[in-house]
Amino acid sequence: MTFQKRIAILGSTGSIGVQALEVIRKYPGLFKVQILTARRSSGLLIRQALEFLPQAVVVTDRNAWMEVRDTLKGTPVKVLYGNGSITEVLAWDSVDMVLNALVGFIGLEPSLAALKNRKTLALANKESLVTGGHLVMREAAARNVSILPVDSEHSAVFQCLRGEQATIEKIILTASGGPFFKYSLKALESITKSQALDHPTWNMGEKVTVDSATLMNKGLEVIEAFWLFGQPLSKIEVMIHPQSLIHSMVQFSDGTIKAQMGYPDMRLPILYALSFPRRLDFPEARRMDLSHFCSMEFHSLPADKFPCLEMAYEALKKGGNIPCVLNAANEVAVDAFLNERLNFTAIPGLISRTLEKIPLIKDPTFDQLKDTHREAQRMAQILLTSC
Repeated sequence: MTFQKRIAILGSTGSIGVQALEVIRKYPGLFKVQILTARRSSGLLIRQALEFLPQAVVVTDRNAWMEVRDTLKGTPVKVLYGNGSITEVLAWDSVDMVLNALVGFIGLEPSLAALKNRKTLALANKESLVTGGHLVMREAAARNVSILPVDSEHSAVFQCLRGEQATIEKIILTASGGPFFKYSLKALESITKSQALDHPTWNMGEKVTVDSATLMNKGLEVIEAFWLFGQPLSKIEVMIHPQSLIHSMVQFSDGTIKAQMGYPDMRLPILYALSFPRRLDFPEARRMDLSHFCSMEFHSLPADKFPCLEMAYEALKKGGNIPCVLNAANEVAVDAFLNERLNFTAIPGLISRTLEKIPLIKDPTFDQLKDTHREAQRMAQILLTSC
């Protein structure tokens, strides 16, 4: 009999959550949706709940929770309210795996709760490792629990490392360069919201799409890779690869480079994490015809146009709570840009000024990280008024 993995999807109404359910829909005998969580998207969550009939749904916005509760009355689905309920359901014996697809610092506490309760963690919430990587990896090691990367780049590295015994010389994370890789510094000054959200290859949520345009997303992924793969920062590089066909590479001590390739499709790394250690069939994915590609481009990063990546490297070198400051300031800056309160080119400046205001804590606890996040966001909001 095939073991059916019982899965909690945190952020089921977001881009990753929706695509995860699309994958699960193809394999009803292998996966059972046990928990769904959402903040405000009550209509979509209700449709998901009625289709998959999970044991429970958790809603963190009160008005949305009341709508979901009333609509699902009479069904076997429990409807719970609040962030505290997320950590509560992750302790249930009926959950085997947690797919954390939340966006932002809010995802750190559920990641720690999943590991504490010995649930395999399929991690799409990059902020868990960016802000609290030392806590996450410490908890995973203490409980002997696997963390399976869902980001396409980290999934690619993970796949390249399988079965390898050789020394890693470097990890090469590829970046599409976003929509503005070839723009001049002058042209970047007039970027609009709609331009920034028009990503050339990936379909993602608004915040991640803007991060991709500033290359902060790649900086956050460098920090993720540092924690996931245990390599020094000097061995983690970023290269621009506009076609997004090679999702990342690993160079080994004999000079060999292994690359994981495929058309951009987030369902594939999601499926790989959910089904690991198996690689399941997925005929819906577009196949690569290599004869169609005369060349694939690789470029060094133009740091002068995209300072966010270098800020991420520097934040990780300082360590402690400083990556948490970086992330918090970036959340404020991106939100301000999306609400047309901050120019695109002013995003890194706001982050940099915030980093200067928050003192270093070398080995922060979770509570200290919460305080750091709150204080960094407060400081960024103050500094935003002078931009």
